[in-house]
Amino acid sequence: MQAPLSIAFAVNAEGWPDSLEAVADAAIREALKQSEAEIVGVTELSVVLTDDAEQRELNRQWRGFDKSTNVLSFPQIEPFAPVSGLLGDITLARETVEREAEEMGITLEAHFTHLVVHGFLHLLGYDHIEDEDAEEMEGLETEILARLGIADPYADS
Repeated sequence: MQAPLSIAFAVNAEGWPDSLEAVADAAIREALKQSEAEIVGVTELSVVLTDDAEQRELNRQWRGFDKSTNVLSFPQIEPFAPVSGLLGDITLARETVEREAEEMGITLEAHFTHLVVHGFLHLLGYDHIEDEDAEEMEGLETEILARLGIADPYADS
């Protein structure tokens, strides 16, 4: 039996639908199950729903990019290490997420779910810098999203 996973939610910006907390919770729990990450102790992570201004500042401060982005992950463990304690933080920027969903012709909930899964996998150690790693991460994302009833976001790429 896996140790408990606690997910803290913070809404730092107006306009986020209340329903997205439950969506994020389900997405993270499914991603955890499919990733086969080993939870060895009580584990906690946070999901922060913010806006473009705050996300831009976080991106500038921590990554050196002076622009907003849809999702940022701040892992607190070594990649692919057994998970215990603070796993990390995921932040999402409302305006960017909304704009991207509209541009792609998908629901806000579907795009948000994809980004939460993507951010969570980064916390575990997955990345997409090298093509081989990107294929692995995208394949896992697609599998998780399918289990949540969401179409493959990479189908047209």
